[in-house]
Amino acid sequence: MKPDNLIRIAMWSGPRNISTAMLRAWENRPDTVVVDEPLYGPYLATTGKQHAAYEAIRLVQGNDWRPIVKALTEAVPAEATAQTQIYYQKHMSHHLTDDIELEFVDHLRNGFLLRHPNDVLASYLRKHHRATPEDLGFPQQVKLFNWIKQRSGKTPPILESKDILMDPAGMLKKLCVALDVPFDAAMLSWPKGYRDSDGIWAEHWYNRVIESTGFSEYQPKENKLSQEEQRIADECLPYFETLLEHKID
Repeated sequence: MKPDNLIRIAMWSGPRNISTAMLRAWENRPDTVVVDEPLYGPYLATTGKQHAAYEAIRLVQGNDWRPIVKALTEAVPAEATAQTQIYYQKHMSHHLTDDIELEFVDHLRNGFLLRHPNDVLASYLRKHHRATPEDLGFPQQVKLFNWIKQRSGKTPPILESKDILMDPAGMLKKLCVALDVPFDAAMLSWPKGYRDSDGIWAEHWYNRVIESTGFSEYQPKENKLSQEEQRIADECLPYFETLLEHKID
């Protein structure tokens, strides 16, 4: 018999974070099912961007955000079993295009994953030749953070990715406390390889995470951004710093 009252957790990050490793961590819990970037299709339809596998993504996910958010907030995933208590949703903040009505997030337990703009941009540019702050999701993260804080009267949890890499057990325990769910040590390691839950874009983006069996050790980056690239990263910095003030230490 499937559960009626799932705990629905939405983790919001920009691209090139450790969001897929976090997806692996949560999926490795026996009480959790996950979904990978469910709003990607509508984002591509609205923006007209031609990312890798964009036609297939739109075909699978559809172009309309409304039935997707209804399922995210109301439906029980097909993968759920009697043991399932948590529905973890990996979201990209830049997928929240202006036409999406944000009321659906009221029905989720929301968290934020943060990474320094220099690191995000340097990694992003390995896959795309150019980017804007909106492509990296920083303005959308702040907008959503403010929305949730105003609506709920509470500060949603924010984790900086490097803190997780430096202390996976400690930071995941703190995140679980903030989300009011029990910590499970199964989150700290997982078998390598692809998952059925991976988005169909996995072969284009997940070349490192499919080889992982846990969170990698934190290594400071020496990113060499051009003057124009640094200008874009610097545009993101105020958004990053706004959220950083509220991160879990």
